[in-house]
Amino acid sequence: MSIIIKPVITEKMTSLSENLNRFGFIVQKTANKLQIKEAVEEIYGVEVKSVNTMNYSGKTKSRHTKSGLITGKSGSFKKAIVTLAEGETIDFYSNI
Repeated sequence: MSIIIKPVITEKMTSLSENLNRFGFIVQKTANKLQIKEAVEEIYGVEVKSVNTMNYSGKTKSRHTKSGLITGKSGSFKKAIVTLAEGETIDFYSNI
């Protein structure tokens, strides 16, 4: 099973990738920075300068319906911000 689950493609991450050469990924919760670095280098063939990680906890959600109050929980996940070396880049849209 791969360490990297999916890339984060949002307006903020696109801005970071254009200006600061940083890319975001959703990764497994048990992955450490060294494993994330190796996985990105292997999959995309780039040189990784640094890795920053963040753990997001799941939030409780509720809504009112005809049958009453329905509660649930959004999933927790780990996000990694990968800074690439100068001159390196990742093109997520090349496979479309």
